[in-house]
Amino acid sequence: MRRKLAAGNWKMNGTGAELAELAALAQSHPAPEGTDILICPPATLLSRAADTTRGGPVQVGGQDCHAAASGAHTGDLSAAMLLDAGASAVILGHSERRADHGETDAIVLAKAEAAIAAGLLAVVCLGETLEEREAGKTLSVVGTQLAGSVPEGASGATLVVAYEPVWAIGTGKVPTLEQIGEVHDFLRAELTNRFGAETAEGIRLLYGGSVKPGNAAEIFAVSNVDGALVGGASLTAADFSPIISALENA
Repeated sequence: MRRKLAAGNWKMNGTGAELAELAALAQSHPAPEGTDILICPPATLLSRAADTTRGGPVQVGGQDCHAAASGAHTGDLSAAMLLDAGASAVILGHSERRADHGETDAIVLAKAEAAIAAGLLAVVCLGETLEEREAGKTLSVVGTQLAGSVPEGASGATLVVAYEPVWAIGTGKVPTLEQIGEVHDFLRAELTNRFGAETAEGIRLLYGGSVKPGNAAEIFAVSNVDGALVGGASLTAADFSPIISALENA
């Protein structure tokens, strides 16, 4: 059985004052049943977040890493640096990185390889734009991203795949449950074709895009949805805790 995963992406939000939310989250879910909890704060909070959550149920991760182990890359962080700061995972290929920083599948692949080599869980993000969805290209787009962004030799211990339709992130718009299921079933089939059934069955598939306490339970009931990558609703324990509870009960 795959362990479920509730992951929160704080994006460019949060200062030291918000670390109290992590403590509150840990108190609300001291021993989550069959479920992992991951919070990815901005890099300025990563070390302090790791100190805050150490020994508890909440793990912390980075929001990006460089493909190189070290070097002249001003402003960037390597996977080893994230690990040293207390991270256990890193989000890669988020649509905001792909759009704002021009990250291609090849760049995401190199970062994922570096993250896995350093000992981090790589959370690789995929998703189509509204124009691609309306043109009927969703499966083609996410299939191409999956093939080009996921390293050879990946497994459930090293990789999580997050499907986040770009048009649903932060907009309040959510695909139908049938649309979510179609993509997740497709991703599972593609992983099976590439890695074999046993390995593919161990890789968790997350849904992301306007996940909230009010819609979490129905999303988690969809085929091959093993959890969520949550943005705004992960910033406070009051909003994220009900989503975790819905996942535990799914």
